[in-house]
Amino acid sequence: MPRFKILNMACGGCAKGVTATLREVDPEAVVHVNLERREAAVENTAADADRLDRALRDAGWHSERLVA
Repeated sequence: MPRFKILNMACGGCAKGVTATLREVDPEAVVHVNLERREAAVENTAADADRLDRALRDAGWHSERLVA
């Protein structure tokens, strides 16, 4: 399950934006957001982590991939 630290995600609106960005890459993905930790995890996705990270960065999110 790809996980990302989103440094500039600070509110519910941000969480919705991050979720929307990730679901644009894979509409079937299940996105879990933890605002306190500023993290997003993507479950049940066919997209690879690099593609998801690139989409986040292209949308203006300051993301870092987390390694399990």
